Amino acid sequence: MPRSVNSVASRARRKRVLKLTKGNFGSRRNVITVAKNTLDKGMGYAYRDRKKKKGLFRALWIQRINAGVRQYDMSYSEFIGKLDKKGITLNRKTLADLAMNHPEAFKAIVETVK
Repeated sequence: MPRSVNSVASRARRKRVLKLTKGNFGSRRNVITVAKNTLDKGMGYAYRDRKKKKGLFRALWIQRINAGVRQYDMSYSEFIGKLDKKGITLNRKTLADLAMNHPEAFKAIVETVK
């Protein structure tokens, strides 16, 4: 009896890898062994950076809040400390949005805290 190889599934598997590595340079996109390594590395970076993205956004919000409160002669840490003491529970994302897009509302919060 002849040997049965599931070439349909093998081809599909290779095509999936090559489709995902489309756009890479040179043999990284069309040689299956190299493409597989590239894909593994890329997927690892993608997983890591989905986690890292959250920290980067938090840092951006902190910078925006800091820039906003500096106009009223306060530092970021001073502002956050006073917010906590007053019991105002606004997260950094909201505060950053207010500082950028609604300066009058942000000013009201700063005045409340002072």
